Amino acid sequence: MQPPALPARWNVSEPTLIAETFSSRIWKVSQTNGMPAIVKALKDFDDVEDELRGAHLLAWRRGEGLIRLFDSEDKMMLIEYAGERHLTAVLDDVGDTAATEIAADVMARLHAPSSHALPGDLQPLRDRFVSLFAKAEADRAAGQKTIYVEGAEIAERLLSDPLDVRPLHGDIHHDNIIQSPRGWLAIDPKGILGDPGFDAANMFFNPLEREALCVDPDRISTMVTIFSRTMRQDPRRLLDHAIAYGCLSSSWHAEDGSDEDERRELAVVSVVRTVRDHNF
Repeated sequence: MQPPALPARWNVSEPTLIAETFSSRIWKVSQTNGMPAIVKALKDFDDVEDELRGAHLLAWRRGEGLIRLFDSEDKMMLIEYAGERHLTAVLDDVGDTAATEIAADVMARLHAPSSHALPGDLQPLRDRFVSLFAKAEADRAAGQKTIYVEGAEIAERLLSDPLDVRPLHGDIHHDNIIQSPRGWLAIDPKGILGDPGFDAANMFFNPLEREALCVDPDRISTMVTIFSRTMRQDPRRLLDHAIAYGCLSSSWHAEDGSDEDERRELAVVSVVRTVRDHNF
């Protein structure tokens, strides 16, 4: 595949395609100092605004907890090359608790206050929940008191009374945390504005291919204890964030007709709810 036409001012060479997702193509390039960098070239797709907001968050965060954005043009970004060791490697080599501690530390750094003015286009967290609220309303109209109805009620309560409102990554999980020469950093933010508890929520549902781990009550209890300590939030509230997020994710899968993914997310939601009610 031919690489995109890169701005001359970037002074990069030897583009090599190293990954392709539904949203972008990732090229590894060489800078004039011999150090590698990444060019993220966005495709045209429905949620491209997510990626563009994420670029603005990278610029605002200036490398604290996140990879650095060197420059951008149109739908291309020149960003720091973080490395190839993802958080999943820690889970496999050391254990899940160690991986969770690292994730908690990364979130603490990327949620840290900044003296710089916020990007103006971060997505309000409430806007993220449109699909869940629509699914819950349809279930209510059908006379059904489903988990989606409960999840929407929890989400409404959390959104109406946030403990704090800060710029959020929006998609924290094991494959989006990488060990770099500067330490562990997050990649691929979505650029959300809301309660930091939302960023912790996704971790309970990951890694996606480890369902047995994700439905382990002891694992859920350990994770929420760690996040509660580092984020200074009540564990029950953090578990409510996880329930709301899981229902949201499930509603997206329902829209897409991804029955198995929906089932999986709801299975984790069920155990999270049990842990919240019995352990906290």
